[in-house]
Amino acid sequence: MKMVGLFPGQGAQYVGMGKEFYDRFPYVRDLFERASDAVSMDLKKLCFSGPEDILTSTQNVQPAVTLINIACYEVLKTHDVEFQAFAGHSLGEYSALYAAGVLGFDQVMRLTKLRGAFMHEAAEKNPGAMAAIMNLPMPDLEQICAECGSQIANINSEGQLIITGSQDEVEKTIDLCKQKGVKRCVMLKVSGPWHSKYMESAREKLDLELSKQNFDDPKAPVVSNVDASYLSSKKEVRKKLATQVTMPVLWLQSMKRLVDDGYEVFVEVGPKKVLSGLMRRISREVKVYQVEDSNTLAAFMDFLQKTA
Repeated sequence: MKMVGLFPGQGAQYVGMGKEFYDRFPYVRDLFERASDAVSMDLKKLCFSGPEDILTSTQNVQPAVTLINIACYEVLKTHDVEFQAFAGHSLGEYSALYAAGVLGFDQVMRLTKLRGAFMHEAAEKNPGAMAAIMNLPMPDLEQICAECGSQIANINSEGQLIITGSQDEVEKTIDLCKQKGVKRCVMLKVSGPWHSKYMESAREKLDLELSKQNFDDPKAPVVSNVDASYLSSKKEVRKKLATQVTMPVLWLQSMKRLVDDGYEVFVEVGPKKVLSGLMRRISREVKVYQVEDSNTLAAFMDFLQKTA
């Protein structure tokens, strides 16, 4: 049975995430301490007490979600769960690279803090917005975006595409979509135009930072957000991680690749159920689980015991 570990990204956070595993497992408490030292932040206070507006700030939420993803992954590892491949949604790709042995723990914590800071700086210089466009064919949306100056940020599923750009570009895009008969266009609660041309300064700074890092080659397949292909070398990882902040997240294409390659069980490792929900829309043929607390862990372990 071929299993994939999926790691959520920014937007999956909530105040209190990870607390149950923190209280239950001493090694998770150690991870919190180590991560807090690595990024010079009190991540326990941030994750468990917030407040929400402080937690959701980009430079805070990126290391926070990464820590919870990795804590959930380490819990699964201690339960002898082994994945044959990994993928992560945007920020989640860093957790996937940790799981595949490309990045070390302190390293991934510091990199996600820097990524968040660079994106925050870029958004302050170029404020913008994002919106979910439901049930509009991709070619139609591409044409509308070209007219309005916006870009597609995430291809999440057949029926859910995310657009990004300046406030004006996104609003114009929504107006045109509604004229085309789109019934659901939802502005997202984000603090910047992620995965757009406006993140170019973040890409440049991240590229410079990544060039200083020592990576290992992936020990398991990891699907890249940028082109939905497997990352084959540390050199390729470095290049694509930088490019990722200005390019669309090809999530639908990434999941289809894994399904086509025979992966049968997809486990969202981290807070909330965003990726689980998308996966159920993408394929009804695969099994989908999510693990972030004792109940979800027990349900997944029960499934594994029954299929052993």
